[in-house]
Amino acid sequence: MEGRKYIVKGGRPLKGEISVKGAKNAVLPAISATLLAPGVYEFKNVPLVRDVFCMLNILSHLGASWKVDEDTLYVNTEGIHRVDIPYELASQIRASILFLGALTARFGEAVVPLPGGCQIGKRPVNFHQSGLEKLSAEITLDHGNLVAKAKRLKGAEVVLDFPSVTATENLMMAASLAEGETVIKNAAREPEVFFLAELLQRMGVEIKGAGTETVIIKGRKRLKPAKIKIIPDRIEAGTFLILASLHPENEITIKNFPFEYLEAPLLKFQEMGGVLERKGKDVAKVYPQRSYRPIEISTSPYPGFPTDLQPMFAVALTQAEGLSIIRENLFENRFLYAFELNRLSANIRVEGQTAFIQGKTRLVGSPVKATDLRAGAALVIAGLIAENTTTIYRAELIERGYEKLPERLRELSAEIEVEPCALCEA
Repeated sequence: MEGRKYIVKGGRPLKGEISVKGAKNAVLPAISATLLAPGVYEFKNVPLVRDVFCMLNILSHLGASWKVDEDTLYVNTEGIHRVDIPYELASQIRASILFLGALTARFGEAVVPLPGGCQIGKRPVNFHQSGLEKLSAEITLDHGNLVAKAKRLKGAEVVLDFPSVTATENLMMAASLAEGETVIKNAAREPEVFFLAELLQRMGVEIKGAGTETVIIKGRKRLKPAKIKIIPDRIEAGTFLILASLHPENEITIKNFPFEYLEAPLLKFQEMGGVLERKGKDVAKVYPQRSYRPIEISTSPYPGFPTDLQPMFAVALTQAEGLSIIRENLFENRFLYAFELNRLSANIRVEGQTAFIQGKTRLVGSPVKATDLRAGAALVIAGLIAENTTTIYRAELIERGYEKLPERLRELSAEIEVEPCALCEA
């Protein structure tokens, strides 16, 4: 991954409109699902981010072809001729594990390396392995590769120990071509899971209960390609919400804002004193306040407060009047960003899985490093409200999930430049 750094000059008010792109975490399983049936797929509102291209590069290796026209992605899977994914491709993205279920269901075998991605903590693959084994697949670990084999998967009841999003999605795709009925209990309820179910239904699968704790899938012998529009990215929307709220002279309107997917974050935003006006179905006008209240946040699976938004809220809470507390219940390394925010003169103390944020602090520009995708986005927000200049190293991680973020922020009058950085390369 080519190294980049962002140079952010803070303190300037931002004004204008910004639109939320399609959800990265919705399009990634959609790309995997194209393996379930040969043919041409059309996905609209696709975010052109690094993670999407990582998944498409894996598709190319397997024999598929694809092209992008503005924000529309066309995928042709008629040429699939292999079922193995090389480590060099899988190591770049955690979502590569999503190919395991689709390949096994369609071709009866798959070779998928243990995946890579942001190092925010343990994200075990045992949920994927045990679930597919319940569907009659044989899975072994061979030299770092998950090797799956099955003549034809058979429907079964699968109870997940934890409502893992990717495990739920993998099992939904596998069950789509399995013989009989599959029941997934303690399934993830995220909007992206519901979106995948809608895509699979358009491909011919019968699915009930998507978006609830129990998903029921009746497998089919054959499926067909489909067209679909990617849902808005709720994490990007939440990022822009915090971005818009922290300079008292900001005047930002957020378009394509998915209110229905952000109930927990919006409640916390209002609890800290944030003001948001809903204009029509999907337009949000943010009214920055000069003073915010301290709050407590505890992350949990959807519909709870998303772990991916807690770094951005941490930046906001450095500007609250008093002590705020964030408890991270999903990833043990999520708070690495706190040490970078402290380099900007924040006052954050981390004890185990809890961060204590003392506000209100005056942030001052400094060199910092993006420790993961969402941490990098939080540092951009911090840099925009800090005094002087903030240089964010390893900014290429931000580009895994935010399309052309510097260019879009410059349209709001942000001062942010991008430079190559050989020292940043992973």
